[in-house]
Amino acid sequence: MRWTIGDASDPGFESLRLSIWSAQRLFGDGAQYTVCVNNVSVTTAMARTGDLPPGVTWLDISDQIPKWFAAYVGQGMAEGVAWKLAPVRIFPHRYELSLDNDVILWAIPSAMQDWLGSGDRQACLMAADALPALGQFSDLCKHQALNSGIRGLPPGFDLETRLQKMLVETGIILESELDEQGLQAATLLQSKLFVVSTEDVSICSPFPMHQQHLGRCGVHFVGLNPKSTPWTLEDRPAHEVIRERWRSYASELQRLVMSEVNKG
Repeated sequence: MRWTIGDASDPGFESLRLSIWSAQRLFGDGAQYTVCVNNVSVTTAMARTGDLPPGVTWLDISDQIPKWFAAYVGQGMAEGVAWKLAPVRIFPHRYELSLDNDVILWAIPSAMQDWLGSGDRQACLMAADALPALGQFSDLCKHQALNSGIRGLPPGFDLETRLQKMLVETGIILESELDEQGLQAATLLQSKLFVVSTEDVSICSPFPMHQQHLGRCGVHFVGLNPKSTPWTLEDRPAHEVIRERWRSYASELQRLVMSEVNKG
């Protein structure tokens, strides 16, 4: 299991802590857990995340963006868009599950169970999204609503070669986070793809197009990471509204995750 974190807001690190605890409860000591850190020191990231279960590995990925990737990055990407692919794989010989730091699970979604149990070395996993948001790859993905906040790869699956091939064939220059998400979706759709439903893991935030509740198995609480935002929501700075909503869920999420940890 892997996560990526940069110089995020305090709620971003709070959600990372719960995400790691929840994953450890679900998958136990048989899994390996790695946090990839960029734009902040590993020491700082560890301190800001707080108490975690033993055995979590921290990895500085500052120089691990694939060299070939630079030719396909436009000015609009700024910092951070490619960090989920740095490195492309950490556990190439195992089932590798990548979670955004703001994805918190308290039960294994049915699609994830089916993927892990399929034994299909060409089958991958992604999450559903509330709406299609795949940037320049939207047409290629037939406007499907897919989200890279959850991404699963089977053992031996060479994602890096497939991503590079997709960019060479399409000639697309990535300009946004949506393009990066679309690149992953378009690439994984070429194989069998299991999709975690938004009923199981809700896309939750104050934004009108998102869900306003927790899912059956987990939640992807989007929008937590920026320290500030240039747009407004409910006539207030959006980051203030997002954090206020996060705080309203925080105690319930803590109960869902940590009560199960204590049971174990």
